[in-house]
Amino acid sequence: MRLHILGICGTFMGSLAVLAKELGHEVSGSDANVYPPMSTQLEAQGITLMEGYSAEHIKASAPDLVVIGNALSRGNPAVEYVLNQGLAYVSGPQWLADHVLQGRWVLGVAGTHGKTTTSSMLAWVLEDAGMAPGFLIGGVPQNFGISARLGDTPFFVVEADEYDSAFFDKRSKFVHYRPRTAILNNLEYDHADIFPDLAAIERQFHHLVRTIPGDGLIIRPADDANLQRTLEMGSWSPIQTTGPEGDWQAELLAADGSAFRVLFNGQVQGEVHWALNGAHNVANALATLAAARHVGVTGDIGTQALSRFKNVKRRMEKYAEPRGICLYDDFAHHPTAIATTLDGLRKNVGTAPIIAVLEPRSNSMKLGAHRDGLAASVAQADHVLWFAPANLGWDLNEVARDCTSPAQVHDNLDSLIAAIQALATPGSHVLIMSNGGFGGLHGKLASALSA
Repeated sequence: MRLHILGICGTFMGSLAVLAKELGHEVSGSDANVYPPMSTQLEAQGITLMEGYSAEHIKASAPDLVVIGNALSRGNPAVEYVLNQGLAYVSGPQWLADHVLQGRWVLGVAGTHGKTTTSSMLAWVLEDAGMAPGFLIGGVPQNFGISARLGDTPFFVVEADEYDSAFFDKRSKFVHYRPRTAILNNLEYDHADIFPDLAAIERQFHHLVRTIPGDGLIIRPADDANLQRTLEMGSWSPIQTTGPEGDWQAELLAADGSAFRVLFNGQVQGEVHWALNGAHNVANALATLAAARHVGVTGDIGTQALSRFKNVKRRMEKYAEPRGICLYDDFAHHPTAIATTLDGLRKNVGTAPIIAVLEPRSNSMKLGAHRDGLAASVAQADHVLWFAPANLGWDLNEVARDCTSPAQVHDNLDSLIAAIQALATPGSHVLIMSNGGFGGLHGKLASALSA
C-alpha cells in the first residue's frame, strides 16, 4: 500500500512512518518544517520527504491512504485536496491502533511530563531483558537510535499523548491505544489550544482509564492530586503507586539523582547508577520498573538495565563543549519541566554558572497559559535569556522583570548568541530549552563559541 503522511516530521507521525515502512508499505510525506532529528531518521529509512503542503505532493505520490497529523486543519491545501478528491484518509492514532496494536500487549506511558523519557526507559528495560518489544516514542532513544519499530514479541511500548488525534477526531490520541499496562506519570494543565481547563484534561485521562482491562495495571505517583481526582471518577484496574509514600520508592545515593536504591513494598530491588539526574527522572525510573515488573521483568534485572540506559536525544543532551563551556539541548516547554530540569542540573554541577536559554514555542506558551509560572521556574539559573518568537502573543519582558536572576529578552538569534558569548566562560553550563528547532541556535552557538 502507498501511504502519504501529512505532518510527517512531527515526533509521532515520523515514528508512524517508520512503522509503516517496516510493515512493507511505500511511504512518503509532507511537512511545513523539516529538521533533525526526525528528518534525518526518515531519510535514513528511505522515506521521501516533501517540503510544504502542496496538493501536488499528494498527486505525485498517488497514495492509497492519507494519514493526517493533528497539526493540520481545514484550509490547509493538502487537506482540502484530500477531501475534494474523496481520497481515503485516517488519523495517525487510528492507523496505529488498526495496523500495529491489534493483538499486542500495549504498555502506554501517559502524563503531562516525562512521556518520551519514560517510554524510552521502558522499551530499553524490556529490550535488555531479552523481550524484544516494539515501540513508538516521540523522540529518538539513544539505546536504539530510532524512534519506532515493530518488535518481535507481543509487547509494544507507546508514548500515550493526550493531545487530540486529528481535525476530524478531537479525542486524545491515547484513547485509541487500549493499554494493558498504563503509566500515568503526572497530570497538569497544558495544551491550552485544545483544553479549556484542567478538568477537560482530567476527563480525557479518565477516558483512557476506562479502556484499561480489569486484569491490567495502572501505575501513578501517590502524591498527584489531579490524578487522584481523575481516578475517583471510576477505576476498574489494580493500581500501584510510586514516590515517598508509594509502593515503589527510591532512596537517593546521590543528591542529584544519579544514583539511587529502589524498593518495592519495602523490599530492595536493586540500585541504579546512571548518567541522568533530577528527581523527575528518578520518578520516571520507578514507574518504568513497575510497568516492566507487570510483564515479568524482576526489579534486579530492571535496575541493572536502567544503569545502562542512555537518555533520549534533546533531553538534557550535552551536545558540545567548546572552550570548556558545556552546551545542553533540552525539550522542556512547561514551567514544571523547566524547574525540574534546572534543579537536576544545579544538583549535578554545584555552584558552577548556569545560563538558561528559553524559547516559549509551544501553543500553550504562545497563548500565555504558563506565563505566571515561568519566572519562578528559572530561579536556579544564574542568568536567563529569553527568546521572543515573532508570533508570541504576549510580552516576555514582564516575565524577565519578575525573574530573581538577571534576565534578558531577545528577538533575534544574533543578539541572543552575542549575549551568551558575553556571559559564558570556561566551566559555564548553557542549557537551551525549546520544543522546536530554535532556528538552528544549537549549531550556530557551538560554532560561535568555538571561534
